Amino acid sequence: MNQLGQLVFTGLSGLTLTDEEKKFIEKEDIGGVIFFSKNYESPAQLAELVNSIQNLRKEYPLFICTDHEGGRVVRFKTQFTQFPPMLEIAKLDSPKLVFDVATIMAEELLACGVNLNLAPVCDIWNNDQNKVIWDRAFGKDHETVSKFISSMIRGFETNHLMSCAKHFPGHGNTLKDSHYDLPIVKKSLEDIRNEELQPFIKAVKARVDMIMMAHIIVEDIDPELPCSLSPKAHAILRNELKYKGLILSDDMQMGAITAHRGTGEAAMMAIRAGSDLVEYRDMAEAQLGLEGLKKAQKDKTIKAAEFQDRLTRIEEAKKAYFTEYKPIYIPDLEKKFNRKQNQQFVEDLKKKIAEFNSRA
Repeated sequence: MNQLGQLVFTGLSGLTLTDEEKKFIEKEDIGGVIFFSKNYESPAQLAELVNSIQNLRKEYPLFICTDHEGGRVVRFKTQFTQFPPMLEIAKLDSPKLVFDVATIMAEELLACGVNLNLAPVCDIWNNDQNKVIWDRAFGKDHETVSKFISSMIRGFETNHLMSCAKHFPGHGNTLKDSHYDLPIVKKSLEDIRNEELQPFIKAVKARVDMIMMAHIIVEDIDPELPCSLSPKAHAILRNELKYKGLILSDDMQMGAITAHRGTGEAAMMAIRAGSDLVEYRDMAEAQLGLEGLKKAQKDKTIKAAEFQDRLTRIEEAKKAYFTEYKPIYIPDLEKKFNRKQNQQFVEDLKKKIAEFNSRA
């Protein structure tokens, strides 16, 4: 496994693969694909798209991922069970409920061939003016957030869905939104260790498969570079938290990155800093990112041993998780969606939340 394409997650333009997308995925041996709402119409269409992508694999299946957090961050709406935001669910103070939510999510995603969920959100919503995280978080303090992190990870992993804790080292105390701008955190590293890092420590103990790096500058870690491009931030994750799994960048097309650096340069910096995978929502940008990595390989900006380290970690994760890919049998899908017991579960959940809120 020596293709640098394995280090790249690419987005796709629509509901089916274009000839150009097929060629890119197959020729470059791309490591993974990320889906957004533009890629979804129905479970059957999604499963067919996944089958067509996995047909292009060289050795191991591709990571197929999406942001399926519940609440407002869900790419697949119709027919998928829609859950209230995690901030609301956490009010019921039941890790078992969160495990059950994760189980339903896992069953539905896996039915369509999605094998990695970019969740749970480990951020603490400790700044009321922060709207980018807000109700995506489980709570306003690290004890609350930590309590539910392992329930969600275990719910995914018991059902063989890979999980990804995000956004390291914590995006809940920022004012700016990294989709558009580069947030700066002025909190001391000691305070961050005692608060923001605690849910990530819990995620590592729960054996989360991936951790996503945030596009934020934490002045006390690295005043020059966002954590996603900073060797110092990656070193905290590897050396202090003793995390051995995969590190994924947040979307490299977010304003926090693109406003300051070219695509190829940013990809090189993320991988050199210690990430294993870089993610792009559009194929044209994924191509530029991959060119940047090839250039870094050619001019030895990234050493061969460093590339090999990333590729080995990816291969080991795929080997551990993915047996031979079996195409999804589309007629079977119907009975896996719109299940009465799932709809009843959500109704009961909403009722309990409404009762709680009326008492609070």
